[in-house]
Amino acid sequence: MKVAIIGGSGFIGTNVIRLLQKDEGYDLQNLDKRQSAACPEITRLVDVTDRDQLLEGLVGVDVVVLLAAEHQDNVQPISLYYEVNVEGMKNVLYAMNQNGIKRLVFTSSVAIYGLDKDNPDESFPADPFNHYGKSKWEAELVLQEWYAKHADWNINIIRPTVVFGEGNRGNVFNLLNQIASSRFMMIGKGRNEKSMSYVGNIAAFVAFLLKIKVSESEYEVYNYVDKPDLTTNDIVYNTGKVLKKPISGLRIPYWIGMLGGYAFDVLAFMTRKKFAISSVRVRKFCAVTKYDAKKVAASGFVPPFALEEGLKRTLLAEFGGDDL
Repeated sequence: MKVAIIGGSGFIGTNVIRLLQKDEGYDLQNLDKRQSAACPEITRLVDVTDRDQLLEGLVGVDVVVLLAAEHQDNVQPISLYYEVNVEGMKNVLYAMNQNGIKRLVFTSSVAIYGLDKDNPDESFPADPFNHYGKSKWEAELVLQEWYAKHADWNINIIRPTVVFGEGNRGNVFNLLNQIASSRFMMIGKGRNEKSMSYVGNIAAFVAFLLKIKVSESEYEVYNYVDKPDLTTNDIVYNTGKVLKKPISGLRIPYWIGMLGGYAFDVLAFMTRKKFAISSVRVRKFCAVTKYDAKKVAASGFVPPFALEEGLKRTLLAEFGGDDL
């Protein structure tokens, strides 16, 4: 099976490729606008905003795994979210159709639901609060419209919650790094539950879908969460325990944290620099981000790593050596 990973040079894509390379049944290629440090030998420089590059890059492919996205909290200009995540989706579908490819695995996001929702499952109405979530939902709407006219396609959408793991430099790493460097102070009470996904399990679920979804036409959406959910207090406690770091008992009220976030927003606007603190990140940190994942469990997929094991592996790899 010839599989094209679009956006495979990033964090999730690198882990997907490493896992699939262990299976001799796959002929892999990575299409990305950035060269891959991990797998340059199978990487071809392709931008999802360039339809001609995609047309040529997808020749002879059997299935596409679409990971490419603008996803950071502070992307500028804002139009990039829509150029890459929405128009990029349209370009990928066009190139797939021209090349006779009818199988797609797409990583969307639980950001489409918005914040502080009541454990939404896949049928929950979309209510994104930021441009990343809005652009991911618009990309899904493009897919819905496409499938309505191409019912013989096989489309699987994965909506992961926040993904962490070795080598990632996202919001979870920022939190772990603050604890590791003894600079962490809790904002709010820390009782909010945080659904999380370990990258090794996300990669395994992609591989699972490629194995079980062979020829039948369908359109399926999956929330991906590693259960059970942890509270922010749980994450902080487990991190301190693994790293043998004392945790400060100082807690900053939520409203003070938000004022600080807005101050950094203004500073970022004035200096054109990016900072680890922003109002969006404070809000996300303190929000309940708990999602239903019963559909993945019912699919027969068994994650290879427990959530606590994934957290420990990440902490030891990043901050505590490689004694796993």
